[in-house]
Amino acid sequence: MRQRLSAGLVAGYVVLVLLAVAYLYPFLISVASSFKTDGEAVAEPLSLIPQTPTFAAYERLFTGTDIGLWGVNSVFVTLCVTLGRVFFDSLAGYALSRLRFRGRSAMFGLFIGVMAVPTVVLMVPRFLVLKELALYDTYAGMIIPLLADAAGIFIMKQFFDSIPVSIEEAARIDGAGVFRTFWSVTLPMAAPALVTLTILSFQGSWNEFAHFVVSRQSPELNTLTTGVASLVSGQLGSGSQFPLKLAAAVLMTIPVALVFFVFQRRIMSTTEGGEKG
Repeated sequence: MRQRLSAGLVAGYVVLVLLAVAYLYPFLISVASSFKTDGEAVAEPLSLIPQTPTFAAYERLFTGTDIGLWGVNSVFVTLCVTLGRVFFDSLAGYALSRLRFRGRSAMFGLFIGVMAVPTVVLMVPRFLVLKELALYDTYAGMIIPLLADAAGIFIMKQFFDSIPVSIEEAARIDGAGVFRTFWSVTLPMAAPALVTLTILSFQGSWNEFAHFVVSRQSPELNTLTTGVASLVSGQLGSGSQFPLKLAAAVLMTIPVALVFFVFQRRIMSTTEGGEKG
């Protein structure tokens, strides 16, 4: 029996390692190819060791593009969206979890329905709304529509549902209102959910592409996603330019990877309760 268990365990680890290699291999190719010459990247696209390592792609990226401006725009928009989304999703999740009002169940069902709607379906209506409100091609138009999302509200509501209402009774007896109870009592207990929502919001807004395509037009408002997309479309001339494009992709991946590795231990199951036993 022990031998069977050991064999099964080894086989499981082998499968996991193979899956990890298959998942990481394209990223490793991107990193390696960013240090290749254009000719070598075309001749040996799958090689992980550049024959003549060079920083030419990175030098051209920083001298021939506005990647610095793209990075600043991405950081600004991502921070605004992340902070706003965590705040507003927490408020909405608490309201759906604790407040009793007519149509609460229908509203929650509507949020669930929105999660099932493909993003591409909302692109044209979102563009029309931004044009009518004079928010098109502005930072406000890039940020405001992303300040709340159905998935984040669902995460926070599910976590608040798992926190016993009795915990808030002492605050209410002391005369605390709804917002004070939410801010001082319930929200600190939802720290695991807040960390999860922060990570997901950061990753989502940093990698957002479709919304930035329909909400802006000026090159000065390009983020890293739209800027790198312009490189892929051949902005800097003819040829494959694989090292240049992959160098931009690698640089764009670094912040998200850092955030994930720093906070990976804090990612929680959204169904985990606030109190056990």
